[in-house]
Order: sequence, then C-alpha cells, then structure tokens
Amino acid sequence: MSFLDEILKYPTDEVLSRIEAKSGADVEQALGLERLRVDDFMALLSPAAAPYLETMAGKAHRLTRQRFGNNILMYAPLYLSNLCTNGCLYCGFNATNKVPRQTLAFDEIEREAQVLYDRGFRHILLVTGEAPHAVNNDYLAEAAQRIRHLFSSIAIEVYPMEESGYRQMVEAGVDGLTIYQETYDRTLYADMHPFGRKRDYSFRLLAPERGGAAGLRRIGIGALLGLGHFRVESFYTGLHALYLSRHYWRSHLSVSFPRMRPAEGGFAPLHPVSDREFVQLICALRLLLPDAGLVMSTRESATLRDNLLPLGITQMSAGSCTSPGGYAGPEESTRQFNIDDDRSAAEVEEMIRSKGYEAVWKDWDRAFLDRATPYATSDAAL
Repeated sequence: MSFLDEILKYPTDEVLSRIEAKSGADVEQALGLERLRVDDFMALLSPAAAPYLETMAGKAHRLTRQRFGNNILMYAPLYLSNLCTNGCLYCGFNATNKVPRQTLAFDEIEREAQVLYDRGFRHILLVTGEAPHAVNNDYLAEAAQRIRHLFSSIAIEVYPMEESGYRQMVEAGVDGLTIYQETYDRTLYADMHPFGRKRDYSFRLLAPERGGAAGLRRIGIGALLGLGHFRVESFYTGLHALYLSRHYWRSHLSVSFPRMRPAEGGFAPLHPVSDREFVQLICALRLLLPDAGLVMSTRESATLRDNLLPLGITQMSAGSCTSPGGYAGPEESTRQFNIDDDRSAAEVEEMIRSKGYEAVWKDWDRAFLDRATPYATSDAAL
C-alpha cells in the first residue's frame, strides 16, 4: 500500500467538514495528549483552536527544545537551471513566460558552490525546473560529484524521478530530497498544472516513497500555501508526513511551509494564508510530528522569521538567491519567486544567536553515510 491508497480514505470535502466541526473541548483534549491521532490533529487545525494558539505555541516550543535543543540548521538553495517545460500557473519558471533562461555549466556550478562554501554553508539544496533536454539525471549527478567535496550534505529539489534515478543520486553523493506536492487536491492540481510532466499527480505524490526506498537519508515535503484551503492542505501534509515517518523511518523527515510569493506571471493566491493561520499550522504540525524538522525559508519576512523561530523551527535558509548564477555574479535570469528576507547569512546567524539559539552549519559527515544499504519499506515504527 502506498500513500496514494491512504489519502483516498480522506475525501477533501469530508476533511474540511470534520475539521470545521471540531469544538473547544476537542482542542483541549488534543493538547493534553503526548501523541496525537489524526482526529486530534484535525482539532488543532480547526477554527476552534484559534483561542488556544498561545497554549499551542508554548507546547510546540517546549517539545522542540526537548527534541532538538537550541540548534537551527542553516542551508542555502543553489539554482542550476530555470528552464522548464511545465505549465505551473503559479511559478516564475512557467514554460509560457517569456523570460531570460539559463542553465549553469559545470564550472559555473563550481563557482556558485564555492561562494556558498565561503559563506559558511555546508548544507545545500540543488534546485532546477523540469527540462529533460537540458537537465537530466546525468547532469545532476555530475553537478553533485563536482561539488560534493565542499559540503557535508547535498539535497535536491528537482523533478520527480524513478527509484533508479534516486539511487543514481545517492551514488553521486546526494543524501536528501525535497519535493512539494504543491496541492493535495487532485482536481485543483490538474487546474494548476495544465501541461507538462508535472501534470502527473500520482507520480509526484509517490516520489518521496521512491526516494526513501532508494536510501536517501533526508526527505522533505510540503504544500504550496495559497493554492488550496489551508486547513485541508495542512491536514494532508501532516497525514503524508505520518505515513512517511512510519514506512521510511530510516530517513529523517522534514516539513516546509512555502507560502506563495510574487513571481513572473502575476498569479495571485487562491486562498491566501494569514500570519495567524500560518502560526497555527506550524504549531499543529510540531505537536503532531515531535521529531520532524520544520523548515522556514526566505519566502517569509525577516520580522516574521525572527518571531516564529521559537515555535518549532529547526532549519532556516539565509542569503538565498532563486535564480541560476546569482551568487557568483549578477542575477541575469528569472527568479522562481521573490524572496522577502534578504539578510545575509551572517546577519541571520546573529539573529539566531540573539534569540538564544545556535546556528549549525554542519550536523552530518558524509563518512557516516553507508550507501550500500537502500531498504524496503517497514512498519516497524508503527
């Protein structure tokens, strides 16, 4: 059984009705539990939980300190290409946008990587659009091999692959996968992706499972907040995370909260997510997933990132550039989206310290990685 079978048990309309029917008593019961069930998670996502947000935040903070201490892992995205053959309506890389395109040559990738290394980063995320004619598995593997000596961890946020592709990435030195479903609503997904390979909802949905089976050490998921109803998308994200943590328990799971930002094409959020709703989602997910990494990117403002840090965040990007070649030289190609927090890595590190946390640049050494033991799924953690 895959997560595709699991999500079918929770029709979208039924999920929203169940969440909205929760009462204050349901919220209080959930807050008294050490481990949440699916029904309890619904209560914490409900309108009835709004008056309990301070209590949720306090518990999320304590739980995160117990599990992660005061450590905040630092990472940076490295964009390799903004070529794309997909028609995602919300994305600056949309194939129909008449914008400057660029795919980095390997010597350019090495220069970009060196800049990030010199700024202190030891965890990076390689990002591309989906353009098989220009960026394929061999290109990504070569890119990872060229720069692996600089970094303790290399993750990818690219097109979904077959399991064999992820195994190739592991062999090249990649140990992490980030892939957002964008929206878990199948009908809305079809509307948002009118053409291109990304239109295949099921293939994308099952990508984290193929990555886990291939032996990737880190798996990150999330929904693009602003497309579907935030309570429904948040529920499915939590449900997906629970499934992965139970079946691919050797991979460390993380969840991101990407809120829509202005991008080329001018697409406006269908369901804007307020700051208060954003906080509710983060707290609810921390209480559901005590051991998962929670990731905050530079999509959010500096003020908001500073204030949300104590609520359960364990990973932050800093000094980010969302177009290819923008670290070593001027940005000459289109960004995927506009960032909000444009502080340097050093400035973000200072902020983290001022809040009583420690910015961690390296929490893993490649020497520990045993690439010879990709594994099958297991229910041992259930």
